[in-house]
Amino acid sequence: MGARRRKGRFVSGWLVLDKPAGIGSTPALGRARRIFNAQKAGHAGTLDPLASGILPIAFGEATKTIHMMMDAPKSYECTIRFGATTTTDDAEGEIVEETSARPDDAAIRAALPQFIGEISQKPPAYSALKVDGRRAYDLARAGEDPDLAPRVIRIDDIEMIDRPDVDHVRLRVDCGKGTYIRALGRDLAQNLGSLGYISALRRTRVGYFSLDDAIGLEKLTDLGHSAPDLNELDRLILPLETVLDDIPGLALDENQARMVRHGQSIPVSVDLSADMFWVHYEAKAVALGALKQGIFRPLRIINQSPTGANEME
Repeated sequence: MGARRRKGRFVSGWLVLDKPAGIGSTPALGRARRIFNAQKAGHAGTLDPLASGILPIAFGEATKTIHMMMDAPKSYECTIRFGATTTTDDAEGEIVEETSARPDDAAIRAALPQFIGEISQKPPAYSALKVDGRRAYDLARAGEDPDLAPRVIRIDDIEMIDRPDVDHVRLRVDCGKGTYIRALGRDLAQNLGSLGYISALRRTRVGYFSLDDAIGLEKLTDLGHSAPDLNELDRLILPLETVLDDIPGLALDENQARMVRHGQSIPVSVDLSADMFWVHYEAKAVALGALKQGIFRPLRIINQSPTGANEME
């Protein structure tokens, strides 16, 4: 029997979706995939239903580069609500403790530098991390207290951008992978002698992707209904190569590209070593791999041909 044919169209590249609050990342991904009738899709970095903002969606061969967006630096705008803690460290949880203490603006500004750099952070109980093979949020929902060890994360910058009232403060946060903004809000409030949780959260940047590149889910849905054909929608998709600019790469000739597409290692004239390296032919990515002592070893072959066949055979 032949291989089962995938349903949908061959679509390859990145869509920068501005996810609205009130919907999870997986349902948002599903809606985008259906709109494009794409064979394969995945997202790079979960956003809680409470949160809005950048949700990078990879179609087709771009799914092989998702790990690069997962590791990319991110930016957020968040609102901390002072005076209480919740079970989830955000507005979706139940209030478990309250206080009348509220920090002033000067105290907040003075505390922010303590959270910049590499810091230890204990993830929220309601997180997707696994404890003995089970998700922490499943344990928390079952009434258990998951034992989540603190871990080192990186925060590049924090800025207070607004103080709407005594109960709230709005911050901009630039951070590395694995940072929980919910935990940051909780810990900052405690440092200030109060309690707090995240009442609003918006992701404004993931790597090269910003809100300037993004399209809202509602607008995308409307375009899906009104566009004369799917090729019109495809104009929204950014090339797979967009996310590869930060790693070293090399252009191949036709023969080298053919060898790499067959999984063969090749010698290259580059005097460096890199655990992550990419090669391309006629501006199209051919593979991701490792470079050592002048030999490129492909680890992920990228074939952007709609037929899935070798384009040069």
